[in-house]
Amino acid sequence: MERLFKLLYFAGIVIQVIVRIPYDRQRRQIPKTDQRVTPAERGLLAGLAFGLFVPPLIYSLTSWLSFADYQLSPRAKTRAGWLGTLLLTAALWLFWRAHRDLGANWSPSLEIGAEHKLITQGVYGVIRHPMYAMQLLSGLAQALLLPNWIAGWTGLLVFVALYLVRVPQEEQMMLDHFGDAYRAYSARTGRIVPRLRH
Repeated sequence: MERLFKLLYFAGIVIQVIVRIPYDRQRRQIPKTDQRVTPAERGLLAGLAFGLFVPPLIYSLTSWLSFADYQLSPRAKTRAGWLGTLLLTAALWLFWRAHRDLGANWSPSLEIGAEHKLITQGVYGVIRHPMYAMQLLSGLAQALLLPNWIAGWTGLLVFVALYLVRVPQEEQMMLDHFGDAYRAYSARTGRIVPRLRH
């Protein structure tokens, strides 16, 4: 089962790449009116890519990280793996849906396109940052699918750093461009978890 869960983890990465290809092509053709890409952001994005791919690959192809394996029974590892598969499936759906809802407005960096619109429908009608919610689910899935303290947790640790640094900057950029419309939108939606309504 462990091999199956490793394959499912890497299949999730491949699916993300495939989903993103058409949106990345579209994004590259749109002139940018505001770019706030910093070296820190580039470093965090590179760290996220590293954490999601390199330690899991080393863990899957070698025994170098076996000293950091979880001490779980085979049954507990199997249960964790199936829970990880469920979280990964939810993450991939959210990833696809967020890209679909954003369309030409999607960007991997802090930038505004020439015809950028404030998207407040679809999954964005409930949460403002579904891509970060997806990364959280994906990071938890990684920890469950790869039962190793290094390979399983590096993606989640880098995601937390990216989230803490980047989300305030992203929200400020949206406020600068959309003003009161973004304030009203923020008041009725949660960042990565839906806001409880009374």
